[in-house]
Amino acid sequence: MSIFDRLLTPLAVGQTVLPNRMVMGAMHTRLETLDRPHARLAAFYAARAAGEIGLILSGGFSPNAEGVMEAGGPLFDRAEQLDEHRAVTRAVHAAGGKIVLQILHAGRYAKVPECVAPSAIKARINAWTPRALSLDDIGRTIADFAHTAALAVEAGYDGVEIMGSEGYLINEFAAAATNHRDDAYGGSFDARIRFALDVVRAVRERLGAAPMLIYRISSIDLVEGGLSGAEIATFAQRVEAAGADLINTGVGWHESAVPTIAASVPRAAWREAIRNVKRAVSIPVMASNRINMPEVAEELIASGVADCVSMARPLLADPEFAKKTRLGLADEINTCIGCNQACLDRIFTERTATCLVNPRAGREIEFPEGRARVAKRVAVVGGGPAGMAFAVNAAERGHAVTLYEAAPRLGGQLNMAKVVPGKAEFNETLRYFTARLAKLGVDVRLGEAVSAAALADAGYDEIVLATGVTPRVPDIAGVDHPKVVSYVDVLTGKVDVGARVAIIGAGGMGFDVAEYLLGDGRESLDPEAFFRAWGVDIANAGAGTGGLTKVKNATNATNATNATNATNPAKPRRSVHLLQRKAEAPGKGLGKSTGWILKARLRRANLVTISGAAYDAIDDQGLHYRVDGVAQTLAVDHVVLCAGQNANRVLFDELAARGIHAKLIGGADVAAELDALRAIDQATRLAVEL
Repeated sequence: MSIFDRLLTPLAVGQTVLPNRMVMGAMHTRLETLDRPHARLAAFYAARAAGEIGLILSGGFSPNAEGVMEAGGPLFDRAEQLDEHRAVTRAVHAAGGKIVLQILHAGRYAKVPECVAPSAIKARINAWTPRALSLDDIGRTIADFAHTAALAVEAGYDGVEIMGSEGYLINEFAAAATNHRDDAYGGSFDARIRFALDVVRAVRERLGAAPMLIYRISSIDLVEGGLSGAEIATFAQRVEAAGADLINTGVGWHESAVPTIAASVPRAAWREAIRNVKRAVSIPVMASNRINMPEVAEELIASGVADCVSMARPLLADPEFAKKTRLGLADEINTCIGCNQACLDRIFTERTATCLVNPRAGREIEFPEGRARVAKRVAVVGGGPAGMAFAVNAAERGHAVTLYEAAPRLGGQLNMAKVVPGKAEFNETLRYFTARLAKLGVDVRLGEAVSAAALADAGYDEIVLATGVTPRVPDIAGVDHPKVVSYVDVLTGKVDVGARVAIIGAGGMGFDVAEYLLGDGRESLDPEAFFRAWGVDIANAGAGTGGLTKVKNATNATNATNATNATNPAKPRRSVHLLQRKAEAPGKGLGKSTGWILKARLRRANLVTISGAAYDAIDDQGLHYRVDGVAQTLAVDHVVLCAGQNANRVLFDELAARGIHAKLIGGADVAAELDALRAIDQATRLAVEL
């Protein structure tokens, strides 16, 4: 018997039987904005179907123009669009999969001037104020949902999912915070959920009994004025009675000031909110959010939290997640690390989604399949993310690869990243690469600082250098003082810094060091610690609190400048100042979807940030600097240098002197930032081009 026997058990959803309990959750990709959008979407979903995922939920399509996510966003309201959708459904079915279309009306989140909502209340994350829907508008919108559902089934989808979570239109009707109506669709709880139930009934009537009808409910709103746990349970029961075959669970609104899916959230943290829904209904319930490994998914099903699990970003990271689970190859799953850098951060900045650990995601038609025509002997020097990614991808193409790493272990900069609170998931990336290198037979030589002469004598067909970076030392008087250390010294544990610290450089590395020095590593691993820190009542017992222990200023995640929901934060163990030369606010370059989380955590820990600093000297007294010409001194025990990096090209130059051309990847090529996203993408593309 497999250790994942529950996860691999078929599941009946209405009249459809899914082959296993693993579902690819819906996500925005913006692939429709690129060239050959239908071919890209077909290839994207077909790869996941071939990877044996039990069911695919498509990205959200609006039922009318008012509800699109953005101008030109996905809309499915005309028969003329059937063929483009058939390209997707046929590809999925040919690969052995099933797919449903998610119908998503963005409501007041729609970034278009004609956006609508239950009431004319502007969302803090949108520039547009919505128009309140009239009763006639409501009736038309319900009909639009049913029309799109019918089109979906005609296009070959196996059913539809109605998006009623995350603060979109249906969720806005249900919550008192955004529904100030005094007619049949507002006021009491029963009236506020009427719109959702009318949509479900209309869709069920239009579809008939056979196609799957999934409803995504908000299991906990995490905004003031949201539903209580008891109300959500009642809501779920009525959704079942209205005709849903399965209830999927969402978590939080997009404007909530509580993280819900980033790596700083513990795995399966929202289980009790999901269990509340499961206990209320007799139809299957789907768990979601921060489920990235089969062990986590199996336990959720085994413990009765849910009947199946939704994993969106994990299927970006590894389209063969389900297949590897079935074959007992969980150690070879390329795990989603919850970084959001290539998916949500790109979506929120109007770019297409891909994946940091899997650059092929969303770009399937750009990468050749199969083995290279000519197998080569290839040396790659450097076992960081770029070197490992290159070695794995080159070996998969049939090349004979030798990987040299001067350190006694693989990982490079990942070994520093993984010790930062909230970044422990990088351990999974190291596990994946280590397992794949061994499986593919790559000759890994640890603790071997290979020389140019040795590489030349070996006669490799190709030499690829992923030799990384060296920390840049700024030109400051006294920079060689004993109290000055680099970020490498700190994150590798070489130096245990004192109670008073100044960090020079407020880029990503500076913030990581600050979090390492001030953060609580338990918060991203222990749900109870996370809930205490962010002020979450997971039982959601209070009326109108939306699951928050404090509700004042609880709704602005875009620039969440506080941790107002936090309860009794622990006293910071250090006093840390973070300085930068630029006059702008520190942290502008942090991730769109995660930067606010990090800054909120550090404000809670009393981090002091200083912009526009001109550094004068470092001596026994501390760090001397000026802001606007005013001289100041920070009395500190240590000064940590996070002032950038220089590409390490010593070996490249030595090979060039011998007339040997080597290819540079990762930080050895561009050292402006420690950018694993760019490094892995560059390494993967080079490997498939050989």
